[in-house]
This record gives sequence, C-alpha cells and structure tokens, in this order.
Amino acid sequence: MIYPDWPAPATVKAATTTRHGGVSHPPWEHFNLAGHVGDEPGAVQHNRDLLRQRLRLPTAPVWLEQVHGDAVVDITCGGERPSADAGFSRQAGYVCAVLTADCLPVLFCDRAGTRVAAAHAGWRGLAAGILESTVAALNSDPAQLLAWLGPAIGPSAFEVVDEVRQAFVDRHAQAAAAFSAAPGGRWLADLYRLARIRLESVGVRAVHGGGLCTFSDRDRFYSYRRDGVTGRMASLVWLEQP
Repeated sequence: MIYPDWPAPATVKAATTTRHGGVSHPPWEHFNLAGHVGDEPGAVQHNRDLLRQRLRLPTAPVWLEQVHGDAVVDITCGGERPSADAGFSRQAGYVCAVLTADCLPVLFCDRAGTRVAAAHAGWRGLAAGILESTVAALNSDPAQLLAWLGPAIGPSAFEVVDEVRQAFVDRHAQAAAAFSAAPGGRWLADLYRLARIRLESVGVRAVHGGGLCTFSDRDRFYSYRRDGVTGRMASLVWLEQP
C-alpha cells in the first residue's frame, strides 16, 4: 500500500494500492481490483475482500462506473456502481474509491475531518472539470481543503495530440507550461501540473503528492498506456468515527 503524505486529520484514512499482494494471474497480476478488464470475477472479488481486510475498511468501497466526465455523486445515497468520476461522503463509514492505471487519482479531505472525496482524473476528466466539480460538491471553503495526487502516468511518458493541449490552454493560459514538445507535432503532458492548476483556480492550494509514474514503475503499478490489457489500482479515502 501507499499512504498519502498529507497532513490529514486523524479521522481521515486513505490509501492507494499497488499491483502486489493479490491472486490475479497474468496479465492482471496480482492485485487487480477492477471487474471490467477481463480478469476472472472470482479473482477480483478475492482481491477486493483482501483489500477490505488489510485496510480494515468499515464497509465495502463504493465502486463507480467511471466515464471520463465531470459527474460527482454522494456515495452515502445508495445504489450500485453509480455513473460518475468522483464520489464524496460527509459521513463516517463510507469508503470513496476510484480505479486507475495511468489516469490521476485525486483524494480530498477538509482540515476539520468532516468530509472526503475521491476523483478519477484522466486528461478528459481534467479538461471537463472533474476536480472543480468535486470541490464544489464538497461544499466547503476551498482554503480548508487538502488534496493528494496519487500515482499516474508521468510527464516523460504521457504523449498527447495538439487538440488535448489546446483544450487546457484555452481554459487556463498557464497550462501551456504543463506541455513540452514531442516528435511529430505531439506533446508530453504533465497531469500533475495540470491538476494543480485546476485546483488552484478554485482556491485549493494545499495540494500534496505527485511524482509517482505508473508507466515507468512496472514493478509497482499497472499502466494501460504501457501494457494495454492490465489491471487497475484503487485509491480510497474514508472517515472514521472520532
């Protein structure tokens, strides 16, 4: 497990998994937590059971139907696999979770330890405003929020077309600094920097994490861009009773 390096209050618990410690066979070895990538359903469920045991989760995580958009849901409202790219909770005992294998997971909490959220932010979600929507859904003073950026494809590996760069620069001119030229008129994009720009634009300045590259660290992380058929890590955050 990787535990966020952020100054969250004691009631906030969070973690990101690696690919180690599960029962899935190649090409999903070993701790795949996604049910939509072709892995054996029994292996996925076994891994999810192990996850709950190891982290002593109060309940099973609420897994989202992630669609690369900007929808945010209150995971305490019930329903299985809501279609959204972020979930939040203001109640103890509910586990927010997102699945990634190159896209950027972003965890949130407030300094008082009364609300948490998890967002799935690939470039499409970032461009659509998923982080801004998550901050709005938390309904808290942005200056009182903490964010942690989990493992994602790094700026030396994430090659995109010019239309992707333009989508960000059109919204925030300073986003140009998050791209460097690559051969063939393409660009290398820094998801971490783009996320920080988006968060700062809505007043969230306490942003931690960043720098763990899924593409280059084959031993610890799944990477869709690198491997194609592969598993998914989970990033989770929840509130415990004080």
